[in-house]
Order: sequence, then structure tokens, then C-alpha cells
Amino acid sequence: MGKGAVFPSEARWSTDPETGTRIRQVTAHRSIHHHPFFFVPAWDDAMRRLVFVSHRTGVAQLYAEIQDDGCIVQLTDRDDLVEWSFYPSHDGTSVFFVAGTGAWRLDLATFEEECLADFGRVRMRERGMVGAAMGTTALSSDDRWWAIPVKAERVARFHIVDTRRGGAEVILERDTIGHPQFHPDDTGLLFYAGPLTNRIWVVGRDGSGSRNPYPRTDSAQWITHESWIPGTRELAFVDWPRGMKAVNVDTGAVRDITRFPAWHAVADCRGERIVCDTTFPDRGLHVFPVRGAEHAVRRLCCPRSSNAGAHWGGPFPYNDGPREVYAPQHTHPPPALLARRHARRLHFRC
Repeated sequence: MGKGAVFPSEARWSTDPETGTRIRQVTAHRSIHHHPFFFVPAWDDAMRRLVFVSHRTGVAQLYAEIQDDGCIVQLTDRDDLVEWSFYPSHDGTSVFFVAGTGAWRLDLATFEEECLADFGRVRMRERGMVGAAMGTTALSSDDRWWAIPVKAERVARFHIVDTRRGGAEVILERDTIGHPQFHPDDTGLLFYAGPLTNRIWVVGRDGSGSRNPYPRTDSAQWITHESWIPGTRELAFVDWPRGMKAVNVDTGAVRDITRFPAWHAVADCRGERIVCDTTFPDRGLHVFPVRGAEHAVRRLCCPRSSNAGAHWGGPFPYNDGPREVYAPQHTHPPPALLARRHARRLHFRC
């Protein structure tokens, strides 16, 4: 079996005994599976395919669950996939991913792979387990621009790939660049994570206006898990474990969203609700409004994941610089809450 192989549906339904919520399990093979990082949609906008990673062949490969009949299709067959880099196109025709030192586009109709850019003899990712080392990428809402951080020698380079013409342009160089995200309504603006002690940065797609709209307020503050709020100029972020805030990246205005200890948290595509997981302790998945959330937090279900990452149970650990931690991302259940057309679904990994 290989690229293009079709497998019968593995979907199973169960009921969460604590909340009574009905839960659909996508995969049944006894191997690691995961969707993309928490702010990357696993579906195309029309929700025709659910794209995910499976290790069922022994190495990470891309697969898609076809929503019409539930069958699973293998999309890649290679040994160099950067498994947290993939990003399904919004129009449902392609999946973008990094493999080796190249930026690739996979045609979902033909399974043909096209190399849009080759970064040469570089390390690609920074050393470590989390943050910039994960290799996440960003795709603009019109599928035209693809942002890829690349570690080259001692500098991080922010590449923008033109998906129509191919090739990549370096728009920024600095010490570290991680978790890029295009603004959902402005393809000319991106967030990127800087050093762990000063995380929140935005920059124009042309490399102009790189700035830090929210500097850390004290050495104990742990800023993490940033994501845009659609329909606004606000970037939401977790102030672990004290809750969530939002900053207007144009004015610097800051507001509290909630004091609930959200962990991985992201707004739906309408900018109305935020869904999050929890840890230390694991209270399950919760949902709350983007505004007026303080007394409106509702528990959705309890996935009871292992949530590996003991450092989350203590104070901010990176004031003296990056350090190795054991935090395999597939053990976390960060959910993706989507509102596409008339569909509203919650997806998380267990």
C-alpha cells in the first residue's frame, strides 16, 4: 500500500460518561495519529476532507478522511515529511507541506507533488521539541502565500512562497521565528513567535513593520499559544495559567478575555467563540465567547489525554534561555472549532 491507497472508514462513536457528549473517533489503527497544530484547520473550507498525520506505516505520512463516505486515503509515501508543517488549502484542492529541505504542494485529485521552493543545505528547524522547532507553517486565506520559517546556520529566515509562481522570498532574519499565522482577513499581515521571553511579534508580508505589540510584563509571565481572532485586529494569547488576553496589534490595546486556565485555545472562523483544552489539572475541553467570557465557560467533554509535558505544572522555565523538555504534541488534545457554511464541528485528538 502507498500513495492513493484507500482504506475503509475507521470511525467509531462513543459517549463521554462525564458530560454525555457524543464523540466520533476518526482512526482506529493502533499507531500515532494527529491533526495539525491547534491553530491550523484540518479541513478545507467546505469540509470535504479531514487531513491528518498517521504513523501506521512506521513513519509519518499524510492521510485524508473523505467526509462523503468516511473512507481514508493515503496522500504521501515518503520518509522525510516534517509532520507539523502541513496545511490544507482553503479551496480543497491541495495540501502544502515541508519535506526534507523543500516546500511541496500535493494535488488532491492526482496525488502529484510539486516542489515550490528548495531551501538548500540548511537545518530547516531549530533544535528542541516545541516552539520554532516544530516546523509549523502558515497559508494565507486566499491560498496565494505560504509562510515558512527556516533555520540557516545561526539565523532564522522567514520565507514567503508564492504558490502561483513558485519560489521563495526572505522577508525577515532574526534569532528565532516560530508558529507563523496569516491574519484571517488580511493576507498582508502575519504573526510570528519570537523568543520565549518576548513572544508576540507581527510583520507585513513584505517584511515591513516587524514589531512587538505586547511585551512581557514581568519575568514570571508565561505567554503562549497565540492565535488571531477573525473579524478583528486582535491577537488572542494564553497568559499561562492565569487565563487569556487579546491585544490589538495596531493600537496595542489589551483586554482580558477570561481568567479560566485555557491551555491551547483558538477562536472559530466567525470570531465568536473560543474552544480550549486544559491541563494541571485536566478539566476537559471547554468553550466560551470571545467577549464576556468570564461567567460563560462551558465544559464540552473530557478526552482524558495524557497531556505529556511536566513543565506546564511549574513556573515559566525559560528565563535563562531555551531548554529541552519532554512534550510530544500528539499527547495533547487541542481542539479545532470550526464554523464553515452551515457546519459546526469540534475536532480534537485523543
